Amino acid sequence: MVPVFADVEAAAARIAPYAVRTPLVESAVLNALTGGRVFLKLEILQRTGSFKFRGACNRLAMIPLNERSKGVVAFSSGNHAQGVAAAAQLFGMPAVIVMPSDAPRSKIEGTRALGAQIVEYDRVQDDREAIAARIREERGAALVRPYDDAAIIAGQGTAGLEIAEDAARFGVTLDDVLSPCSGGGLVSGVALALKGAGSAARVHSVEPERFDGMKRSLEAGARAQAPGGPLSIADALMAPIPGVIVFELAKDLLAPGFAVSDEDLERAVSFAAQKLKLLVEPGGTAALAALLAGRIDARGKTIALILSGGNADFATVAAAVARLPAP
Repeated sequence: MVPVFADVEAAAARIAPYAVRTPLVESAVLNALTGGRVFLKLEILQRTGSFKFRGACNRLAMIPLNERSKGVVAFSSGNHAQGVAAAAQLFGMPAVIVMPSDAPRSKIEGTRALGAQIVEYDRVQDDREAIAARIREERGAALVRPYDDAAIIAGQGTAGLEIAEDAARFGVTLDDVLSPCSGGGLVSGVALALKGAGSAARVHSVEPERFDGMKRSLEAGARAQAPGGPLSIADALMAPIPGVIVFELAKDLLAPGFAVSDEDLERAVSFAAQKLKLLVEPGGTAALAALLAGRIDARGKTIALILSGGNADFATVAAAVARLPAP
């Protein structure tokens, strides 16, 4: 089922008691640098440190009370894992999360600290969906997909609804909105919400090079798989192809996508820490990376960048700042 704008509105009401309404703030630093007006949607301040809590909370809230004792199972490199674990804890549900063994330890330990059981797997050799399916069958648990689920997409779209509402409150008309993209739940949900709220902003996906499945799919007019290869520094943005439900929305709602290099992402991590005083994980900086790398010209425009997650290992941020001390 493909979600509609009413689903985003319903999700906003459903998660309001639990989710943070994150701020949309204008950046004087980026305004001066780009010659435009640049607003930042700070999902790094969301519960669990990323936008993923929105979709997870909406999805779990929709599970009937008499089925919650069976729990939930999910697969994730970290942010969805923590979102599901936090929502499960709120609703008193057991959670099992299938996570790659090379995920940042901060994400694995953060998920475990929220009461979830962790099942680790090899990202290269193992099939995470098969592992989750087996657990689901054994326990009768509900499977909570990271992006290709109407309730997840609607939940993520609540960030776009807030962007539209805050832009109106500021009296500004957004020309473009840039969002990090992996499977595409966030960017498609945001695009759905913005259009439903009456915004004409162009919404762009931003992905790591070699993992730019959404960009390639939009160009092809059909779902297309990215080549992959060496793992990206953006551990949260390595889905090789957008979801089926996601692309049904994306093909009609999204403007052309962008791809950024690992160096672009590392530079954005350093810039965020040094110039914006914000701790953002590599994947969470993708929209900022695209702006800094010149993928979009902000001169004379008003744009919003979604900083989607702040669950960075401190060593990763320190290394970026040390290597790129003057971004």
